[in-house]
Amino acid sequence: MENPYTILVQVDRAARLFNSLDPTPFRERDLDREAERFIVEWAQEAPSNAMLEIVIQLTGEEAGTAAIETLQQALCYNFQDRAAQAYREVRELLREGRRALVIGIPVLALSIVASQIISNLAGPAAPAKVISESLLIFGWVANWRPLEIFLYGWWEIARRRRLYQRLAAANVRVVSITADR
Repeated sequence: MENPYTILVQVDRAARLFNSLDPTPFRERDLDREAERFIVEWAQEAPSNAMLEIVIQLTGEEAGTAAIETLQQALCYNFQDRAAQAYREVRELLREGRRALVIGIPVLALSIVASQIISNLAGPAAPAKVISESLLIFGWVANWRPLEIFLYGWWEIARRRRLYQRLAAANVRVVSITADR
């Protein structure tokens, strides 16, 4: 088995990992924004095929079995929630792309037809050629956004979702450290 990529998080209290303004039960609390950013940034440095392991160093009195289970559940819940959120983002982005395409395709079709009509009626005259080409450009520009979404827009969100899924599946270990460190 390959060695996991270890993300080391050292805190004096487990509560520092969580958003202090979140009133929900401990297991389902949101991670503190800075703690989450720290973990995500380290996870981004990991090779994409490496298993992730999150090692949380706590002072001796907090590193009991209950803390281990609670932290494992909380981290898993938080990153599963982030992955689900990214999935919803991709779905909404693709929905926006489809709506833009429903507008863009007819605009392109009308632009092509109008360009052909102008070319046929006006012949090779320079002003007619400029108007004809402008209509073609306009038709393609109307499809810029849907093409951008379908070709490039969703990749970053999907990459972030995969990272969150890997973090949700990460092995979480809690180790005890002495308070004077």
